Amino acid sequence: MNPLLKLTLATALALAPMAASSQCLLTGEGQQMQLSVDGKPYIILGGELGNSSASSEADIKRIFPKLNNMGLNTVLVPAYWDLMEPSEGEYDFALIDAAIREAEANNLKVVFLWFGAWKNSMSCYAPEWFKTDSRRFPRARTRQGKPLEIASAFSPDVLKADQKAFENLLRHISETDTRHTVIMLQIENEIGMLESARDFSPEATRLFDAPVPDKLTDFIKAHKSTLHPELLDRWKAAGAKTSGSWPDIFGTDVYAEEIFMAYHYAAYVERLAQTARRYTRMPLYVNAALNSRGRQPGQYPSAGPLAHLIDIWRCAAPTLDFISPDIYDPGFEQWVERYAILGNPLFVPEMRLCEANGAQAFYAFGEHRALGVSPFSIENGNEQGKLKMAYDALRSLTPILSSDAPRHGMLFESPADERQWLEDGVRITARHFFTLPWDSRATDGSPWPAAGAMLIRLAPMEYILAGSGVVMTFQSQDEAEASAAAQAQLGEDGFATAGSKPDAAKAARWNAKSRVGIVSVDQVEVLPDGQLRRIRRLNGDEDHQGRHARIGVDNFQVLHIKLYKYE
Repeated sequence: MNPLLKLTLATALALAPMAASSQCLLTGEGQQMQLSVDGKPYIILGGELGNSSASSEADIKRIFPKLNNMGLNTVLVPAYWDLMEPSEGEYDFALIDAAIREAEANNLKVVFLWFGAWKNSMSCYAPEWFKTDSRRFPRARTRQGKPLEIASAFSPDVLKADQKAFENLLRHISETDTRHTVIMLQIENEIGMLESARDFSPEATRLFDAPVPDKLTDFIKAHKSTLHPELLDRWKAAGAKTSGSWPDIFGTDVYAEEIFMAYHYAAYVERLAQTARRYTRMPLYVNAALNSRGRQPGQYPSAGPLAHLIDIWRCAAPTLDFISPDIYDPGFEQWVERYAILGNPLFVPEMRLCEANGAQAFYAFGEHRALGVSPFSIENGNEQGKLKMAYDALRSLTPILSSDAPRHGMLFESPADERQWLEDGVRITARHFFTLPWDSRATDGSPWPAAGAMLIRLAPMEYILAGSGVVMTFQSQDEAEASAAAQAQLGEDGFATAGSKPDAAKAARWNAKSRVGIVSVDQVEVLPDGQLRRIRRLNGDEDHQGRHARIGVDNFQVLHIKLYKYE
């Protein structure tokens, strides 16, 4: 039988079971926030269904077994207002029940997405009886006065209808979901104004010219030292006033209009969040269509739960647990960094479905202690693709990821990408696997696949390296600073490369006091109690005779690395 490799005492204590719970809770503080389901640590290895893929029971029954085979533990499912309340006051929860039933049958948890008054800004999922009565349920208007297919957030009747339907959904789930399959709720979907930065309906314009609520001005004064820089700069540029109309305090451009609109969208969502809290303690969040590609408010969905507006949303919607980015543009690292900030745990409910998703997931969990990730239109993914390999590896890591062990994430897509850390006096360098000369795809013009991994410190000189497509080297600090001229360039076999000049290598005296060596590299399995079971020892050619630890680009692995120093 393979030996069990013990984690350190500190790590083991951190893995102790949490207090029992009958549902999903958000626990911890600051950057240590994590999910707990039925008292056990939980990371969301998710996927979001395409917009129309849960609109029939037949589709739900067909798709959910595939999601289980893909390695998911959670599926994000639209809850459609138009199908749930086809006639005002008459409710049909058949699709909700089917999603919960099929999730239970396929070992999945569910996050419901409330497609209520707004979905991607528009009110396209509002019922027919709502859409056809624009007098009762007025629409937002552009600066030019054009009515939009966007319900006005300033209408009490819009809120009342939306809130009533949402409450009936929550009541139904609380009464029927006895196994607590539903673990989170998203309120609305990608809220935001299009064509104009704010609603120019008569009521919206009246409020824009009215005094800013004391709730917001008091919040700004109380949190002045921690405000998002963009909001702080805008407030200061307008004179740092603490009373007056919205133009008085924030200015007159589209960004000032966006702040106004964000406050009222958030205040609307807060009413729904308060309704949800009467039925559940599970986490509540909202998602954002990003302000990317150089667009201005109104060109992107203005006033949504965007990172630069997080203070406005925190003020007006304090019942929400966090805001989340939907990432479809390049620059995954930069986007998640904007949202992984103090008090706002990272959850990526939508990301473009692609081969890079597994690497992106490892980076998000490793660098930002993410609650979870979720590629969009997941039913179109590959059952045996790289995402399944990544999710299988991440699932096994849950006991360690729930600890407070220090960790770092890596995401590499080009030869220039590199990360370095100094841990325990060891200079750790990580690069893309293709920086090694051993795979023809590295040099034949093939696109470099995204590589993603995490490094977790278990104890001094002892680490977990998990992910795909990385190579990692280790040097003592003074060794790393030693003269490069004293170090021969070695080829893939460990011998000096052809044409190297031994005399040049001798020119500088070696001046490092110590070096770092590898005791062992083991491919391991993480057991449910956090112990490590060795699968195989990776030595010789597999660690380049003790020179590095590596994981190829075609699979995901978990490695246990032990180092030592010698003179």
